Amino acid sequence: MEVAGFLLCSVPCGLKNAALHTVETRRSPLPKSLKSLAALVSLMLAALALPAGHAAAQESAGNGQGGMVVATREAPPFAMKGEDGEWHGIAIDLWRNIAAQRGFDYRFAETDLDSMIHGVADGRYDASVGALTITADREEKVDFTQPFYTTGFGIAVRKSPTVWLSLVQNFFTWGFFKAVLALSALLLLVGFLFWLAERKHNTEEFADGPRGIFSGFWFSAVTMTTVGYGDKAPRTVPGKLIALVWMFTAIIIISTFTGMIASSLTAGRLAGAIAGPDDLDSVTVGSISDTATDDWLRRERIAFSGYPSVEAGLTALHDGEIDAFVYDAPLLRYLVRKGDAKDLRLLPGTFGRQDYGIALKQGSEMRESIDIALLRQIRSSEWHEGIAQTLGQRD
Repeated sequence: MEVAGFLLCSVPCGLKNAALHTVETRRSPLPKSLKSLAALVSLMLAALALPAGHAAAQESAGNGQGGMVVATREAPPFAMKGEDGEWHGIAIDLWRNIAAQRGFDYRFAETDLDSMIHGVADGRYDASVGALTITADREEKVDFTQPFYTTGFGIAVRKSPTVWLSLVQNFFTWGFFKAVLALSALLLLVGFLFWLAERKHNTEEFADGPRGIFSGFWFSAVTMTTVGYGDKAPRTVPGKLIALVWMFTAIIIISTFTGMIASSLTAGRLAGAIAGPDDLDSVTVGSISDTATDDWLRRERIAFSGYPSVEAGLTALHDGEIDAFVYDAPLLRYLVRKGDAKDLRLLPGTFGRQDYGIALKQGSEMRESIDIALLRQIRSSEWHEGIAQTLGQRD
């Protein structure tokens, strides 16, 4: 290139001087050698210019062949990856229509939620498409298109059984059965002590053998429940002392046992008592960390357990690890409807407005054209019919 520049500079200068010399002399003819040199230089310049222009054209074509890289992640029903590796869903189909209208060449790249924002900001991706909530923090890093879907947070809970079924289920639990076994063993032990103290001096009520032991068991049971039929009573001093200690001990045992039953019944019906976000601070809650839901729960000072995906959170809810799972309402609605766990339901209504948009690099020249195509698409009847068919309700 330096040689070419030198030649470009030297040849015109030489020609200029030659022309001036011709004007001045007017009669001096241009030497043939100079004409040959000028022709040779022109050919050299043309040969040097062709590769440079061809290389620039090739570079531009190469960039076009690569196309846009669009980041996304699994977020049913907005972005889903099929078994064949192809992406589909509400947001994916929206992007395909926009790209078809604008003539974009693109390919999808699967990544995580954090990279969908930072990857666009640092230039790794040209856009991010999915269930991506527009927030102030994210707007500082990227530019968002017009919202294509507006929703809110939802709460998934276990379905509540009927009152009588709930009572029966809580009585026939392993914990309740263990408590009954422990209490029966204690009654048998106290009854055996009564029998030992009374069997020689009160043979009419506490006879020898299994019959007398059962009488002691009966006496300890009616004494504990404060029924006191009066059909049996200790006559010996040791028997009366045992009865006195047992009376006060039984009051404590009955009170504790009653509290355990009440607590068990209340805990069993607690999930059914959740009616909205105001009840979340009194139950165990699950959600997904580093999301807009995470921000809302922290602002409301509601403790929660983080899960890697919505599916994992709903599984924990089904297994009884948590009482409620909070996340984007349309994602919960779709997975609860399509999932295998028939004992889960989504509470009616939403809270905490969320707007989904497409993330672009700040100052992107494509934003206006994408916005126009996006607004046309979401105002079409096909869009609303698709939302109703996928989510079971109109948006």
